[in-house]
Amino acid sequence: MAINQNHLFEDIDGIKCAVVEKNVTQDRIAFIKPLLELNGFTVIVAATPAPKTIPATENPEPQDAPATFTVGVTDVGFNVINAVFGRLLKTKEDRVVTLAYWHQKDIISDDSIPYFENDK
Repeated sequence: MAINQNHLFEDIDGIKCAVVEKNVTQDRIAFIKPLLELNGFTVIVAATPAPKTIPATENPEPQDAPATFTVGVTDVGFNVINAVFGRLLKTKEDRVVTLAYWHQKDIISDDSIPYFENDK
């Protein structure tokens, strides 16, 4: 059981993982997975299960949910908040991963501007 919502872990494809992000798209996976693997983590990606809903009687046809995924790492001690603010993650250019870079607001990670002064 997680201590708080910032440090979740669960079984993903039968492997105990620390959850990095849930309900992510393929584009986000294409960004996160290589970044985490570059930093030495084993990344597990699995399709997010469809939400359990009660079928409506007026509209019996099922609606297609967008394909989303859950991303986790096998290191259950991993925490995204600690990794980003603790300056533990590096880019392939050997720059520190900033909050704006993690959220894909910046193309290049620039840690010369503090995150609280970044207007993006």
